[in-house]
Amino acid sequence: MFNPLVDSLEALSDSEVEKSINNLSRKYFQTQNPHVQAQISSVLEMYKSEMRTRTAKAMQKINENNGDESLDNLINIS
Repeated sequence: MFNPLVDSLEALSDSEVEKSINNLSRKYFQTQNPHVQAQISSVLEMYKSEMRTRTAKAMQKINENNGDESLDNLINIS
């Protein structure tokens, strides 16, 4: 999804993305206009997608680090 009114989300911190998700969710339920809800929903999905991507990258990094600390690397048979 693309919205020309939303700048790059990569420049935002995780907490800023979470705040935006909470703010947009609140605004979505405050309005009764379906056209406005559709626009908010579109932008909200962009923020949620960014957060899922960040979470997946963090989990991948954790898994890569745990792989280096396995017992196979600690046992030295000479």
